[in-house]
Amino acid sequence: MNIHGQARTTPKIRAGIKASQGRMTLEEAAAHFNVSRATILKWRQRDRFEDRSHRPHQLQTALTPVQEAVVVLLRRSLLLTVDDLLVVVREFIKPTMGRSSLLRLLERHQVNRLQDLYAEQSGETEQPKPKTFKDYQPGYLHVDLKYLPQMPNDPQKRYLRVAIDRATRWVYLEIVNDKRARTTAAFLKRVHQHCPVNIRIILTDNGKEFTDRFTANGEREPTGKQAFDQVCTGLTIEHRLIPLRHPQTNGMVERFNGRIAQLTRTTYFANATEMETALKQYLRLYNHHMVQRNLGHQTPIQALKDWQRKQPELFNRRVYDHSGLDI
Repeated sequence: MNIHGQARTTPKIRAGIKASQGRMTLEEAAAHFNVSRATILKWRQRDRFEDRSHRPHQLQTALTPVQEAVVVLLRRSLLLTVDDLLVVVREFIKPTMGRSSLLRLLERHQVNRLQDLYAEQSGETEQPKPKTFKDYQPGYLHVDLKYLPQMPNDPQKRYLRVAIDRATRWVYLEIVNDKRARTTAAFLKRVHQHCPVNIRIILTDNGKEFTDRFTANGEREPTGKQAFDQVCTGLTIEHRLIPLRHPQTNGMVERFNGRIAQLTRTTYFANATEMETALKQYLRLYNHHMVQRNLGHQTPIQALKDWQRKQPELFNRRVYDHSGLDI
């Protein structure tokens, strides 16, 4: 039986209220059962004594039924995490979609537990726990490129280069004017200079600016002449590529790019200089002030400092939190 947690009456009392009809007046019943006249009226008119659902008769949903069906299909077929799915929804379905709204949608359609979906597809009752980003040490960086909005009366195209550490969410970014391999290789050198952690692994997509291991005809051996691969080799960094047609593998940097997209979409910039200044300010805010649940409610800099205390051999310099006093 469905009984509200804060209900003042029990099913037995409600049955007594129903039975008192014709034997007691409203005032007498209210005094006898120590409830209001409205409560007496309500339970005298009912034949069942459980509480009705508080759910609205018509739900106010963020997406249309067709859009919800598409989201559920993506969740089931690609087994995307909530954050990865949110990036896809904002990019292709609804730019203003909120994370809480997406969670409620998944719960309504009973696809909120990835573990159940894994078991459903594999036929296994138990799914081995996947390795999470928390299980990795600092030094595993995701790198990606993002197109920036073009400024009014400015023909120059601009791109955002982003590198994010998998374990600590520390980010380094730059604005560049082209996406050539040579420019991308130079960006990696600057990441190596600024990153306080010894970089062991770089994960990128299969774009020509990152590698020549893939062509339109399929996989082939690297030539060893691609600029980004050469820099990785020179810095003794392992260069890994995401699987073909699986961009969600690089979902961490895609989620950060989603934050940048929201910033550029909701802010007016008179020129490219203003945009670059805003992005640099956001980078400082993100690294030093934005507490993240996945980091145990720490900022990326605080996470770096914790790792340095535990495993200083992973670092090439001391990490400073310039936004506050270091003790």
